[in-house]
Amino acid sequence: MATKFNRILVGVDDSADALLAFEYALHQAKRDDAELYIVSVLESDDMSVYEALSKDFVHGERQALEQHIQDYQRQAKEAGLTKVHALVADGEPGETIVKDVIPHVQPDLLIIGSEAKKGVRRHFGSQAAYMAKYSPISVLVIR
Repeated sequence: MATKFNRILVGVDDSADALLAFEYALHQAKRDDAELYIVSVLESDDMSVYEALSKDFVHGERQALEQHIQDYQRQAKEAGLTKVHALVADGEPGETIVKDVIPHVQPDLLIIGSEAKKGVRRHFGSQAAYMAKYSPISVLVIR
């Protein structure tokens, strides 16, 4: 018996695996007639000290990410989904999604890619592993 999900949360960062996760989330949300929440996390640790202290730089980075996530939302609507939400959060991706986004959105399922696009942490531990271990909901890791 297949599980039907009502709210699906997908994390995106433009990595190949995250793009696959987004595609999978689209199909799952269509199949289940579920709400789709698309989240991306602005990582301040990827910025230099000077960039992080510059309000204009941080604002510009956030604005660019918000615009980019709206492109994902548009793609989801073009794919036929009607209940699509886009979110931008700040912080460490795994921890932010588990501790902030999931309690706020209250999804039934989290879909994520197995590898991150950038950041030194992709070599020293997986954000996906963190989310799979600490998430209070089911996690589907796509590769």
